[in-house]
Amino acid sequence: MRAALWLLALFGIAVAVALFAGNNQGTVTLFWPPWRLDLSLNLVILLLAGGFVVLHGALRALAALLDLPHQARRWRVQQKERATHTALLDAISHLLAGRFLRARRAAQSALAQEAAARASADSGGRALPHAGQLRALAHLVAAESSQALQDRATRDIHLAQALEKPEGTTPTAQEQEVREGVQLRAARWSLEDRNAPLALERLAALPQGAARRTLALRLRLKAARVAHQTREALETARLLAKHRAFSPSAAQSIVRGLATEAINGAHDTAQLLAVWQSFEPAERAMPELAIHAAQRLRALGGDAAQVRNWLLPVWERLVSPVDGLDEALEKKLIRALEDGLDSIDPAWLARIEAAQQGNPRSAQLQYLAGMACMERQLWGKAQQLLTQATQQLQDGELRSRAWRRLAELAEQRGDDEAVRTAWKQAALAAEAG
Repeated sequence: MRAALWLLALFGIAVAVALFAGNNQGTVTLFWPPWRLDLSLNLVILLLAGGFVVLHGALRALAALLDLPHQARRWRVQQKERATHTALLDAISHLLAGRFLRARRAAQSALAQEAAARASADSGGRALPHAGQLRALAHLVAAESSQALQDRATRDIHLAQALEKPEGTTPTAQEQEVREGVQLRAARWSLEDRNAPLALERLAALPQGAARRTLALRLRLKAARVAHQTREALETARLLAKHRAFSPSAAQSIVRGLATEAINGAHDTAQLLAVWQSFEPAERAMPELAIHAAQRLRALGGDAAQVRNWLLPVWERLVSPVDGLDEALEKKLIRALEDGLDSIDPAWLARIEAAQQGNPRSAQLQYLAGMACMERQLWGKAQQLLTQATQQLQDGELRSRAWRRLAELAEQRGDDEAVRTAWKQAALAAEAG
């Protein structure tokens, strides 16, 4: 359709020109004394159009002739740029293929090509586009290859040159990105050398935006763990969990492990209380952490009421028909509560009794209730509950402890046969556990 329209337009123009030129009787007279020259108007128009075309072509030819030196310089710069890019691509390819010596040589060749182009630019030539970015990348590849070759001296030289800022210039956004990448790689090299403090120092030198990237946070987490800076590692793990750098289960496991290390690092009750308060509510709600913190507080001679206060959410989860606890956690909770039965308050006694009556088939609840009755000197009820518990307990340690308490009750009654039987069963349970 467009071609047809153009054809119609050309026909229209041809018809208009024919009508104008065919009936045009005008003339143009040129006086150059003593001569007179008469020309038709059509011929004058044709001469003017032809002169314009010839003049335009001559100007274009002259401009092309004058531009030949600039084109030659551009061609030389393009050749140098292509040679630099080719050498850098070869260096990256060799690095990925594990040919580190070839990669370093290719990177050094790229640096030599870029230096030659820079020298030409200083003498009046044209500089390579993105020269700073190319130079930093070449130094990075050379440093990475040297790190793989365990040549730390050469690595440090190339690292310093990659991070070097030219005087009197402002780095572009791309050059700043490369610089941040070099700093991240340097931090990883420090980790590979087991120099965690240097890795943390290099990560701290990153801009704020780059320091919060997932890769930087992962490196900080590893460095903090190697340096045994548990609190910083825990903060970093929380940030990674918020960024969804791990699966929910993996994030919970990492946070739980770091929080456990922080609890173990507390050497008195004041430190432990400060560590516990620094945890987030979701972390304090983890049964493993609450039980471990309570046991640690008890071992440090902390207040038994505080211990039970930390264990209360875990206890509520234990007696809940919806949540519940697995067998290992239930045992740890029972042992943690058992250690503080000597100072237990009536409210907790009521909780234990209500839980045991609400779930009479639970051997571990029977055991705990029996131990509580022993502390309250309710000998008959304690014997009944502990005897029932020994028949159902699967854990050898708890069964052995229950038999030892039954042996103590038998000694109070003066029943020597029951004492011997209880101690024998306690020994067998301990061996089985």
